[in-house]
Amino acid sequence: MVGLVPKLIDCTDCGVGRLDPMPTPEEVRGFYPDEYYGEPGTKFQPFIERLVRFVGERHISFLSRSLSPGARVLDVGCGRGVILRALADRGFEVHGVEISVEATRGADPRAEIRISPRLVDAGYESGCFGEVVIWHVLEHLEDPKGVVQEIHRILSPGGQLIVAVPNYSSAQARWSGPAWFHLDLPRHLYQFPLEALKRLLQETGFEIVSEHHFSLRQNPFGWIQSALNRSQSLPRNGLYNLLHRRSGEASAPFDLWTRLKLWFWLV
Repeated sequence: MVGLVPKLIDCTDCGVGRLDPMPTPEEVRGFYPDEYYGEPGTKFQPFIERLVRFVGERHISFLSRSLSPGARVLDVGCGRGVILRALADRGFEVHGVEISVEATRGADPRAEIRISPRLVDAGYESGCFGEVVIWHVLEHLEDPKGVVQEIHRILSPGGQLIVAVPNYSSAQARWSGPAWFHLDLPRHLYQFPLEALKRLLQETGFEIVSEHHFSLRQNPFGWIQSALNRSQSLPRNGLYNLLHRRSGEASAPFDLWTRLKLWFWLV
């Protein structure tokens, strides 16, 4: 088995990449210090935060387009509740689950959020949700198949799962190689090629009704940051860290020279 980067290996049968050795639960918790989640209710610098929320309106419309009025929606790995807030504004009953209270700082009080290390332990009844969203979360989980099986159990008959992951078989991933921004090691325990994700969903009882390959929030920036990562003279994910709003500080620390190099590269 051959992987794109050290400690990431690809299954020769299904193409899924996974960390090897797999980190322990204690090690995984260490990948998410408090500052990872940003300031309460925000993750990026103010202008970028507004831009992210503006672009996010497009995918909120996608998430809600086939829901009946007042439908119950669960966001697995809801974080600061950006999706839940927007869905609540549209009149839906919103629920979320997260692994820690810290991750949910600034979440909308209209959302019923449960804190549970594992979805199966969150205590949801069978068939209780009309829609479950797991948006760029599945790749972070130690048992993705078990999570998808649990989602199938708690969805109502005819309910829908909307799942998004970085596409390990995409042109961006292949071109970028070890520099691919969306590898996000070691937080991403798994890397899913498209066909492997589809197979996982089908094996757990889902019928795939549509698939989409472009995200305005993810794809353009992924190309830019991956290209920057290929430069030997720039810090990995430096632009992202510059835009990220760390807890207790304005931005990740960068010296003036690094900032200038990033700026001149972009212009």
